[in-house]
Amino acid sequence: MRCFYSQDLELELPAGHPFPMDKFRVSKDMLLQNGILRPEEIIDVRMANNHLIQRVHELDYIRKIESGTLDRKEQILLGLPASPRLFARSATEVEATRLACHSALEEGVGICLAGGTHHAFREHGEGYCVFNDIAIAIRDLQDKQPNIKIMVVDTDAHQGNGTAALLGNDPRVFTYSIHVGKNYPTRKSTSSLDVETVRYVEGEMYLQQLFTSLANALDHFAPDLVIWISGADNHRNDRFGQMHLSLKDIQRRDEVLLSAFIKNRIPVAVLYGGGYNRQPEFTAKLHRNTIATAKRLAAQYRGL
Repeated sequence: MRCFYSQDLELELPAGHPFPMDKFRVSKDMLLQNGILRPEEIIDVRMANNHLIQRVHELDYIRKIESGTLDRKEQILLGLPASPRLFARSATEVEATRLACHSALEEGVGICLAGGTHHAFREHGEGYCVFNDIAIAIRDLQDKQPNIKIMVVDTDAHQGNGTAALLGNDPRVFTYSIHVGKNYPTRKSTSSLDVETVRYVEGEMYLQQLFTSLANALDHFAPDLVIWISGADNHRNDRFGQMHLSLKDIQRRDEVLLSAFIKNRIPVAVLYGGGYNRQPEFTAKLHRNTIATAKRLAAQYRGL
């Protein structure tokens, strides 16, 4: 199982900034230290080519990110300070997701040890999301396989509004999002299927909504590839997720979804999505657990 990562995903932010930028390095180190991944399974990536990003985002916006010239309002909406270094980080994340999708089609499972920037729109970024790595990866796949059917499964606690807006008119793509209805983003886009939960939803109710609605969507659409934005912000101790899932609930989510994809031979690319736990390393632990489950199930069902 190949996982895609780069040191360039690490970006220094001002002290006290709410985005846990170190979760990518910490989760990667946990995966190695616990023997879940071998060093050779982590593939170092470089920045995506600009022409790939331009298939989804306006050139003027790309140039503003590249030169670090977003105005104050744009930076507040994005939630991150503009700089050329931010461009390098974001373009590298795009490439990691793109390669994870190709790896999934080749091997059944592909992992981006980051990714899931689902709030990025064509002409602007929101909610710590600069470029929409999901949409960019899909356009790259469609360039090579025009008729490929791709389902985006978004279990991050927040709706993937940018992804839904960018891909909403494409019949080859099904966007599924389960999220808290009355939470960020205030202005939602329309996905192929939006499943809204109540605020502070408990695990049993959440998992019932998820499993029932997603099973029906999978049967209806029959994808050739799933891009799964897993999310760690469903946990009850998350600062922004407004869900009330336990560690066991999230592990159950991962087990059932990944089993459904892998056992039924649906290639799946796994992305991190958000996570802002009040315990700094717990977000990284949740991401690590998701990847550990993917690795175990990929080995278990290999050859079926």
